[in-house]
Amino acid sequence: MRVCIIQSCYIPWKGFFDLIGRCDEYVVYDSAQYVKRHWHNRNRIKTTKGVDWLTIPVITKGRFEQPIDQVEIEKPWADRHWRALELAYGRAPFFEPLAPTVKGWYERADRQGRLTDVNMIFLQGIAGLLGLKTRFVRDIAYPAQGAKTERLLGIVRAAGADRYLSGPSARDYFDEPMFRAAGVTPEWMNYQGYPEYPQLHGGFEHAVTALDLLFNTGPEAPRYLRAVEDQQI
Repeated sequence: MRVCIIQSCYIPWKGFFDLIGRCDEYVVYDSAQYVKRHWHNRNRIKTTKGVDWLTIPVITKGRFEQPIDQVEIEKPWADRHWRALELAYGRAPFFEPLAPTVKGWYERADRQGRLTDVNMIFLQGIAGLLGLKTRFVRDIAYPAQGAKTERLLGIVRAAGADRYLSGPSARDYFDEPMFRAAGVTPEWMNYQGYPEYPQLHGGFEHAVTALDLLFNTGPEAPRYLRAVEDQQI
């Protein structure tokens, strides 16, 4: 059984879904600390004026060490984001058939008070459209002690997994021998080699929300979700 343990992000890029789609279970690691100017509450879209950010306003003043699952949304935002998507992708080939579904996510999200709940709406919704079968589990289902690698290992063992898939940036702090000694094999994602797809608004850009992929390719989106076959996993 393979698991990944990742903090939730807002409408993340295709690589995020490629990673979790390779796992049996995705543990949403939102007991981790919220980091400003990270991907937790924002992502990028392509527009006629270039790549632009969509950012959910959240309350951070005086809450410097708050976990992601406690972050509160500051003011109305969902309608503005939806209108930005309409403007940017209204002429995309699959915007019209997908619009009712995605707009419905924004209507649900607009009623939520916490960032983690908003992110879950979009993560599960996009994963469903991409045909992913991965189970989503919040980290509170697997109480674990310690910091960094020790805590991650506790979650993996509680989940009953023997393989742990992570993004490459985690190697800077990850203790591989600790995992291997516990009978868990660490595996590392490779984000190189994604094929380009038909995309609006100028030169191709990989680092944008997966909604860009869906609006432009519709049911063909899974073809572009996987990177090169010689993955390091």
